[in-house]
Amino acid sequence: GQTTATMSIEAARRACEAAEIDPADLDLIVVGTLTGDYQMPSTACLIQSEFGARSAAAFDCGSACTGFITATQIAEGMIATGKAKRALAIGAETLSRFLDFENRTSCILFGDGAGAAVLQPWEDCKQGEVIKTTLGSDGDKFDYIIIPGTGSKSPPTKETIERRDHLIQLKGREVFRFATVKMAELIEQMLEGIDESELGLIVPHQVNQRIIDAALDRLGMGPEKVMVNIDRYANTSAATVPIALDEAVRAGRLEPGQYCVLVAFGAGMTWGASLLRW
Repeated sequence: GQTTATMSIEAARRACEAAEIDPADLDLIVVGTLTGDYQMPSTACLIQSEFGARSAAAFDCGSACTGFITATQIAEGMIATGKAKRALAIGAETLSRFLDFENRTSCILFGDGAGAAVLQPWEDCKQGEVIKTTLGSDGDKFDYIIIPGTGSKSPPTKETIERRDHLIQLKGREVFRFATVKMAELIEQMLEGIDESELGLIVPHQVNQRIIDAALDRLGMGPEKVMVNIDRYANTSAATVPIALDEAVRAGRLEPGQYCVLVAFGAGMTWGASLLRW
């Protein structure tokens, strides 16, 4: 009975408690999701209503598995320009409603979940300074991961449902080749000029253990500085990075002053990364 909105609200409550702020003081809510409760309105508006954040702008961003990093970079940019002071960035998905359970190569990969973070000006924060960020996309690969039958180009009909066009379709080999290269490139980019001894943790999108391992091999890095929880939750798309970051912080895997890299890629194809100093 849970939805993307209800999971997001619970994650947002926990994030606000950790940041010791009143949700009513939020002035921006950005949700990265491809499985919102409705085509419209946005899931962010449902959260804004629940929280009573009457002065908050609220909207969703649709960059698939890169959704949380996109949401945080939008929030960071608005705070940096003075257009917001307290922002809530959320990554949330209910992918189980969009899986083709007749396709055993893809349906086993995905899960449902939500994670959230509060962003504020650095002088008001206790941890997690954003040092640098990057976003990108390659629309030539738009059909690597796609739900072809629910948009305005092909709205749902009896025929599209019979073809199962309303469910996720993906090209596994193409995604694997793209992901291993791009993940390694992004981590290298974020760590440029950083001594590896200063790196506390890499929090990657929990897409596939083999992809994470292959990216580490390209970088010549071991698994000890990488947060992995895919074995417990599967690929929850936009929710993977915030869930993994929250678990890492609560487990004491990041110490003050250490660097942390967040990295993700998703349908589109999109990608993003952030370097934080804890």
